[in-house]
Parts: sequence; structure tokens; C-alpha cells
Amino acid sequence: MEKYRTTIRISAIAALALGTSTAALNAQPRTNMLHQWAQGSEAAAIATLGEMFEAAGGVWEQTAISGHTSNTLAKLRSDVVSGNAPAAVQLKGPEIAEWDETGRTANLDDLAAAEGWDAVVAPELISVMKPNGHWVAAPMNIHRVNWLYSSKAILDELGLAVPTTWAEFNAACETVIAAGKTCIAHGAADWSDATTFDSVVYGMDIDLYRAAFQEADTEAMRSQGMIDAFAQLRRMVGYMDDGINGRSWEQSMTMTMEGEAAFFLMGDWTVASANLAGYVEGVDYLCNQTPVDWGGTGYILNADSVVFFQQSDPEYVEGQQLLAQIIMSPEFQVTFNVAKGSIPSRTDVDLSVGGFTQCQQDSLRDLKASVAEGTLVRSMAHNMTVLQKYRGAMMEVITEFVADDSVTPEEAAERLAEAVEAQM
Repeated sequence: MEKYRTTIRISAIAALALGTSTAALNAQPRTNMLHQWAQGSEAAAIATLGEMFEAAGGVWEQTAISGHTSNTLAKLRSDVVSGNAPAAVQLKGPEIAEWDETGRTANLDDLAAAEGWDAVVAPELISVMKPNGHWVAAPMNIHRVNWLYSSKAILDELGLAVPTTWAEFNAACETVIAAGKTCIAHGAADWSDATTFDSVVYGMDIDLYRAAFQEADTEAMRSQGMIDAFAQLRRMVGYMDDGINGRSWEQSMTMTMEGEAAFFLMGDWTVASANLAGYVEGVDYLCNQTPVDWGGTGYILNADSVVFFQQSDPEYVEGQQLLAQIIMSPEFQVTFNVAKGSIPSRTDVDLSVGGFTQCQQDSLRDLKASVAEGTLVRSMAHNMTVLQKYRGAMMEVITEFVADDSVTPEEAAERLAEAVEAQM
């Protein structure tokens, strides 16, 4: 650790010397990071960042906002309006570009150039971190959203293979239900409903996904393809049990790991939580991509990142440089992503060592294949595509559909389009 501490300090000073005043160089690095990782494996993962920041000589403070992304954004807006913008904020997708337009973000180009970020960051993330051609954010990871977790015990008992198409998935669920078991473990939350629907729309019609969920095309939302996707979601709700209301995603995960439900659709943060709880990959659960009807490799991408806002206090300016450098270090990228279940945002990290699971290694393999096949998309459900106001409107419609079986697929598709149009 002492060697790492010395390396960080020397590199940070070199980077700061590119454009920071002598006063800043003599300041103690300090930060206050605003984020929403308040519980479970996510809280444990962010704790590693604080520990590394302090080990490098910095003063670490954090403000954790539990719950929905909108809660974090509300806090951020309040702080910026009051002239007290936080030094570092967990943001993602279009929110980075939106805040960059305010002119309040800090420019990290000198540090990025000194450390060669353009050469090592996954190309899919560079345009997100550089919304106007300048580095304003540091990517922490790459999450895969479209994972299907299967109970190995149930599949073995019923002689089922992991389904690869939605027709196969429905047939498997019919077999599971006939055996008196729950097919889909699910919890009632708008983001988890949207996570499931992400995979449904994407797996049924990738072009529809791009038009509706990446471009907010309301005519695509009204299309027969979207009606068909809602019909598939309605069928899947029928494969869930009656206890979804009030159930957390961690409880849903446990149902699958314990053999109480056959399948669970959720992002790769599940891998971290499952392993932390003592469940064994390949023994208690299997991880595969969610079904796709168009063949090939599918990848719905989510990524966590830290955006930096302009500061006048030299200690916080130096803290931004140090924090960004730590985030982009291979050491942090390994430690953080092993703990979070995701994969590094750097392409030069070897996942065959360092504690990465087979699911994580498969994620990197499939990411590369998806890029080569032209099937990679960013996640609407996890705020990587459209603005939050459109995403929020869509999630309300999707959750209402899951909760109210009187809403028809045709009505849901129309409401989806109307909800987005109301925000335009």
C-alpha cells in the first residue's frame, strides 16, 4: 500500500503541475462525493474508493442519497443553485452532457492526456465522458444489464435448458408453473420493472429498442412491436408470484439462488451480492444473457461514473485530480469492480486474475462480441440513453402496467408515447 500511496502522490503532483497553482500543490487533497450507493455491495464498493483516497493522503467525505436517481439529482440541483456545487458526483449517461452544458463542470483534459485515458477507456464510454470533446468525468465500470440468472437446482430437476429466445423462455416458465414453482423472481420497484422491460424490448426487436429507448421516438413507442413487447411483459407478470409488492431485488435474487424461483432478470450487481451472500456460480446459479429472438450476442450497457464540478478551494481542486487519478488506476478498477460485479472501464485490465468471476469474464467476452456484431445498446432503465424526465415518464407507465392487469398492451404503448410527449 505504501508503494501505491507514493505512486499516487507523485503522479498527482505531476498532473497538477500541468495547470494548477503553487498554492494548490501545497494543499491537502480533499473531496466530498455525492452518490446514491448507500446499501449492500454498492456501499461496500464505494467504501474502497474512500479508503484508497485516504491512503493516498486525501481527506474523504461523502454524501449518500438513498433511493431513486431523481433524489440525487434534486440534491445536486439544490447545491449548484446555492453556489455550493459538490466536488464530485455520481452521474451517468445524458445527465453528464446536460450538466456540462451549464458550464459548471471541471476540465480534466490535462490529467487525461498525461495518463493516456483516450487509449485505455472503452470506446463506448469516451463520448459519454467527453460530451463536448473535453473530459469532465471518470468512468468507474461497465455494467451489463441483460443478465438472466437461473436456478441450477430447478433446471436440473425439471430437465430444462437455459432459454435463449422468448418463446423458449415462455415454454420453460409453463413447465415450471406446472410443477408448482414460481418461474420469475421479481420485486416491485419502477427501476426493476424497467430493467425487465429493457431486456424484453431489446430481445424482441433491437431496432425498436434503439428508436424508442435511445432516441425517444414516440411513433416507435406506439408501434405494433411495442404492443407485442408489452404483451410479453404481461405474460411474464403471470409467471411471477403474488408477493412481489414490497420485495427488494436482493430478496428476489435470493429466491432464485435458494431454488424457490427458476429465473431472475437483473444486472450484474447481482453477481457481487450473490457471491457476498455465499452463493456459488455454477452450483447455485447460472448466468446467461437474457433471451434474444434475433440471434447473436446482446449487451445492454450501464456505466457508473464520477463527474467533477468547478471548485475555488485549492484543496478540493487537488482532491479532484487525485480522485480522478485513483478512479482510473488499474488498482481501483480491479478492486471496485470485483466488489460491484461489473467489469472495468479500462480495456487493459486482465480479468483472468484478481478475483473476477466467470460471469464477469463472460461479460467482457460478450461486450467485445456485441461491439463487433453491432448489437451494443445503452440502458434506458439505468439512465444511459434519454433524459431523466423521459426515463421517469416511461418507468411510471411500465410500472403501472405491471401493477394493473386491466391495462392492455395497446393502452400501455399509447400511454408510453403520451407520457414522453408530455415532457417534450
